[in-house]
Amino acid sequence: MTRLATSMLMLGGLAGLALASTAGAGTMAGDRFAVVVRYSNDALATDSGTHALYRRLEEAAERACPVASNTRLISGEVLKCRQQALTAAVEKIHNQRLATLHAAANRKAG
Repeated sequence: MTRLATSMLMLGGLAGLALASTAGAGTMAGDRFAVVVRYSNDALATDSGTHALYRRLEEAAERACPVASNTRLISGEVLKCRQQALTAAVEKIHNQRLATLHAAANRKAG
């Protein structure tokens, strides 16, 4: 199975946070966070695999753009950071099936 990795740089939210993956590793470089998200080309060949990767990207965006520790409210800035990180990841992966899923999720959310 071929493993692919995509590296993303993202400025977002209040602290310049970016997308992080459950399997990824990141390093801080100034106010940018470079992250590697690993996925299989085979996973993107099926609907279930695409959904699983998309969910991992959503969860990573939630961790990368956290709610402040002194509140439970999710600010507009945090939501914007998460959406930007997720969109950047989908665009970087450049897969039609994943892009279609992302567009459908945005329609539901909007």
